[in-house]
Amino acid sequence: QVQLVESGGGLVQAGESLRLSCVVSGRTIGIYTMGWFRQAPGKEREFVATINWNGDNTYYRDSVAGRFTISRDNAKNTVYLQMNSLKPEDTALYICAAPSTPVAGPEDVAANMYLEHWGRGTLVTVST
Repeated sequence: QVQLVESGGGLVQAGESLRLSCVVSGRTIGIYTMGWFRQAPGKEREFVATINWNGDNTYYRDSVAGRFTISRDNAKNTVYLQMNSLKPEDTALYICAAPSTPVAGPEDVAANMYLEHWGRGTLVTVST
């Protein structure tokens, strides 16, 4: 059974940073694209960032590009999201996701294609 467990969320002020982690069990992630999504209160879930199997291809939504960095440590079966210069509009539940097939690339996962496994999320709140 594949499980994704996120951590690292919290309450910060605008301009500060957070680093989220997603630890995966039940599957070796080394051949899979991984992704971070978020869902703000009253809004639909949206993709934030995705990363291919070896980390040399990443994809970001426009509003976080240049501020957020997705990375991975396949030896630790973990994916990270470094978030800098946080803004109040970044407030959301941040959720890690994995596809069902190694065929899925970063843009596929960003478009919600092939997604099968989801974590429960970690809450990020950014105050003014």
